[in-house]
Amino acid sequence: MKSIEEIRRETPGCIEKIFLNSAGSSLVPDTVFTTMNEYLQKERMIGGYQLAQLCQNEIDDFYIQASKLLQCPSENIAFMTSATDAYAKAVSSIALEKDDYILTSDDDYISNYLLFFSLQKKFGIQIIRARNASNGDIDMDDFEKKMKTYKPKVVSVTHVPTNSGKIQPVEKIGDLCQKNDVWYIVDACQSVGQMNVDVSKIKCDFLSATGRKFLRGPRGTGLLYVSEKALERGLQPLFIDMRGAEWNTENSCIPVSGARRFEYWEVNYANLIGLTEAIKYALTIGMDDIRQYNSGLRDLLMRLLGKIPDIRLTEDGSIGSSIITFTSEKWSLKEIQDTLTQAGVSYSTSFRHFALIDFNKKNVDWAIRLSPHYFNKEEEILKVCEIIQK
Repeated sequence: MKSIEEIRRETPGCIEKIFLNSAGSSLVPDTVFTTMNEYLQKERMIGGYQLAQLCQNEIDDFYIQASKLLQCPSENIAFMTSATDAYAKAVSSIALEKDDYILTSDDDYISNYLLFFSLQKKFGIQIIRARNASNGDIDMDDFEKKMKTYKPKVVSVTHVPTNSGKIQPVEKIGDLCQKNDVWYIVDACQSVGQMNVDVSKIKCDFLSATGRKFLRGPRGTGLLYVSEKALERGLQPLFIDMRGAEWNTENSCIPVSGARRFEYWEVNYANLIGLTEAIKYALTIGMDDIRQYNSGLRDLLMRLLGKIPDIRLTEDGSIGSSIITFTSEKWSLKEIQDTLTQAGVSYSTSFRHFALIDFNKKNVDWAIRLSPHYFNKEEEILKVCEIIQK
């Protein structure tokens, strides 16, 4: 792993403030900024089409680097504009009919739930949720029971929820889905970039991720993994264009062989190349090293916040990631926000309607979300907790 001093030199945005919002939109390394800026400088001089042709090797490198990140063949990777874009295209490729079931958890991402509600209204599908155990983990016995009872067409699980840092058992669920031949979609928006994600171990059919969070890529980027099973069975997005298919007769088309059938022709190549650099940067440091370092920051932050009177941690689950949330019954949201903002601390806020099921159970209206990453120092964690305590 690079030294913390080198990483911080290559992340100038973390010098003048304490940046704890990588679960929202993280700070890009210098190499991402420089690469994108150089590409745009060339594009303004010769035009987008010609530059894309000249930079085809750099464009193709995205699929190679993303395949290393997710540990799969490059043909199974598609570039997306966001994790939600990726997730929606994945769901749209599955032929859902009236009274088909989608099995999910209490902690799936808000946009995924809104998508489910749209499908329910339009097609009459049914949404069922596996309950959580008392510690906040998914109750795997209940999950398996509901799979056998309802025989869902789709299982959807968010690897790390946006409203807390717990890590969901996506590999165990993948075993169940494979055993029962159920389409399995994993939202890895908050996990890719802060931990090792191996789609062969997860056994998912689709995995969506964003570039802007823990991967430290530019906004407007994401990626989608599509399994061999999904490709071989002919799954394709509801709306496909000339990138994803060949117009082979006057009245028909055939999809391209790989996951790029989920892409659109128009691509922001400056963003794509920027995401490639972000992935390469993360791989250079190493996912296992990132996870280990971040775990130390999380443990320290959890321990110190837990000692502060009138601060209530809102985390649950047996295994946590680099997201920590807390609320207070004494101090108002505005008071805490003003304190952190005036001290130069970057954070984000989750509200009840962001995670209605989870926050209803916890009786929480809001929570401050802190998400340290490998460019943060322990001294920053100590300082933030001191600021909150005062």
